[in-house]
Amino acid sequence: MALVLPHFSAYYDPTRQTHKLVQELKRDRELRERFKDDEASVLDRYELLPQERAAIEQRDFKTLYELGVHPYLLGQLSRLIHGTVEGAGSSEASVALVRSLKGEA
Repeated sequence: MALVLPHFSAYYDPTRQTHKLVQELKRDRELRERFKDDEASVLDRYELLPQERAAIEQRDFKTLYELGVHPYLLGQLSRLIHGTVEGAGSSEASVALVRSLKGEA
């Protein structure tokens, strides 16, 4: 079954704090290490909607998409969580992203 989502512009919300979180995680190695070691303290730094934060904690990329997180940044976030920006683990990250978008566990 093919993954079919509404065009992202139907959901995209540039004000989502997840966008800022992902960009800062991409640029700041120390922040990435803190995120890996103590995710909650890093998330506390951002003014996330409760459902936005819960979706990050639960790795629920479909909800993040529906809340308006840009699809490109969803891929980046998945790689940051499941692999690295440099590409190691990116297959696992891609599989996790697609499963979540399909609504699978």
